[in-house]
Amino acid sequence: MQIRLEIEKRESESLGPLASLAGKTKGRILDEPPDPIRTAYMLDRDRVVHSKSFRRLKHKTQVFIAPRGDHYRSRLTHTLEVNQIAKTIGAGLNLNLDLIEAMALAHDVGHTPFAHAGEQILDQLMAKGFRHNENSIRVLTKVEQHKGRAGLNLTQEVLDGVLHHSGYGKNGQLAATLEGQVIKLSDKIAYVQHDIDDSIRAGLLSLADLPKDCLEILGETHSKRIATLVIDTIYHTRTMMEQSPQSVRVEPGPVVERALRDLREFMFETIYQGPVCLAERTRAGFVIEHLFKYYLKHPDKMTLLYRQIADEEGLEQAVADYISGMSDAYCIAAFQDIYIPQSLVPGKDNGE
Repeated sequence: MQIRLEIEKRESESLGPLASLAGKTKGRILDEPPDPIRTAYMLDRDRVVHSKSFRRLKHKTQVFIAPRGDHYRSRLTHTLEVNQIAKTIGAGLNLNLDLIEAMALAHDVGHTPFAHAGEQILDQLMAKGFRHNENSIRVLTKVEQHKGRAGLNLTQEVLDGVLHHSGYGKNGQLAATLEGQVIKLSDKIAYVQHDIDDSIRAGLLSLADLPKDCLEILGETHSKRIATLVIDTIYHTRTMMEQSPQSVRVEPGPVVERALRDLREFMFETIYQGPVCLAERTRAGFVIEHLFKYYLKHPDKMTLLYRQIADEEGLEQAVADYISGMSDAYCIAAFQDIYIPQSLVPGKDNGE
């Protein structure tokens, strides 16, 4: 008996009735033989972790561009925080933690350099627009290479969770699995709280600036607020699972959920759309816009993969793929190489 079958059997016996079972996955775009050890979702997680796009997250901005200091979040540390929050909620709801982890680690691989500043400028430059969640799907299915073919060939459940992780509206489409809903909420819990922490560290906020009614509900400290949101989500969602299992939404209770929304709105008004982020966004947009126009005129300067994408799907798409995959530092270096004057005269010692 294969070990994978043992693991799948344990899942079916131990997970809750609303959990997604790896043995009942809807499958992959391309059929492939199952792994002897790992379930489908374990395999997805491993493919994401070993991808180049995942590794590049360590050099991509979360909120503040190239902050001085080692303790500010990057896109990678954000991803890891989402993963841990989501797995705690998933454990409390008896869901599939392998599926949650695969979604969490993959959800932001399509983010641009310079965070949402990069996303906004590419959205303006591309005729069909640009959304980082949709681009994450593109990275996972088109840009990343695995076994000599395009895409990582992940399961439909993982791709669905990645696609539907973005946004925070009551009317938005939900992921098809409860694990996907966990990722969407955990993303908001993580970034609102850690962006407050980073903003205080940067001197842009103080604890006294935060809405007092939100703090009274969620807590005065970073860890207390996360704990309140996680615990309330687990208890509220478990109640819904018992009372109306056919219409469950993974969410905290109304009072705690409203406090999270209010705190998120406060961060948008004060930080995300505030003067510091606006100034950084303007400069980042300048860099990306000029690189975008440059590669449209000089596609030969892109690597072979992106030239192939240009031949198959159009030059604009290839340029967007190329730039969105860059780390912040690589994007700046590319801009400097192209636009900053450099002497071509060989150096000579002054003492002749």
